[in-house]
Amino acid sequence: MPRVAILDDYAGAALELADWSPVQSRSEVTVFNRPLSEAEAADALRPFDVLCTMRERMALPRTLLERLPNLKLVTIVGRSLPNLDMAAATEHGILVAQSDFANPRFRAVHDATPELAWGLMIATVRNLAEEHRRMRDGGWQTTLGMTLSGKTLGILGLGRTGTRMAQYAKAFGMNVIAWSQNLTDEAAAAAGARRVEKPALFEQSDVVSIHLVLSERTRGLVGEAELGLMKPNAYLINTSRGPIVDEAALIAALSGGRIAGAGLDVFDLEPPAPDHPLRLLPNVTLSPHLGYVTSEMLAAFYEDTIEAVAAWLDGTPARIANPEALADG
Repeated sequence: MPRVAILDDYAGAALELADWSPVQSRSEVTVFNRPLSEAEAADALRPFDVLCTMRERMALPRTLLERLPNLKLVTIVGRSLPNLDMAAATEHGILVAQSDFANPRFRAVHDATPELAWGLMIATVRNLAEEHRRMRDGGWQTTLGMTLSGKTLGILGLGRTGTRMAQYAKAFGMNVIAWSQNLTDEAAAAAGARRVEKPALFEQSDVVSIHLVLSERTRGLVGEAELGLMKPNAYLINTSRGPIVDEAALIAALSGGRIAGAGLDVFDLEPPAPDHPLRLLPNVTLSPHLGYVTSEMLAAFYEDTIEAVAAWLDGTPARIANPEALADG
């Protein structure tokens, strides 16, 4: 029987959230519930025909793919997987099945990330994580929070998630400004924001929230210069991707008190090392990349994955992102 690996099921919920019987009835399914290093993955995944990935949790570089001789199919969540070497997969005849985000099952779950971002923002400006730890240790309040009403929210990236954030901000009585490289005044106004230039966004915002796709033009977009423009009592929230922010510059700004704090759901390397500076700074509120991690969202992702694997088992691979590999096979 073909062997199928479900990767990075951190919550141990994959087999509960969706009906895997169309796959389990015709293959041997194994669940991996912790991150694997490349060396570990090369050994553990060698026998498998199919790898089911979850977003960017598991990197699949050429150096790993070349050590998986049995691999025939990789399923991805989304249209692409930045840490998958697509060229290498194609060269080795490995099919990559992408998701169909146009499917109605995905329409009800697009609020997962903005809801998390808003909760992280409140937790950050009200020091909830620090006060929670203090309560657990038997202590009581020692910090002062910031009221959001009447403050200015600066949104980097006014797409679907950024627009939702603008709507939440209005409900909280905040002023909303926004910037992205292609944003127009009209599009910003339609989303309930006022377009400003990039420096002005960092200068004027009490909270800056990032909602951009990671690409070559957004990598390192927020660096020392941008952080240096922020008010000393302002906060940065990042629920998009870690490398959009220059990590070293952010650590320096936080440790030097040049900004009040940050709320981070994403990191350059995930998970970050146990002794990573961001884990240790008292003015940082952290969450382990939970933006899309809801039962509804993961159920939709896994249902989509099951369809892709079942189609491959049927001999009719669907939604193949690298048809050249299909032709070679």
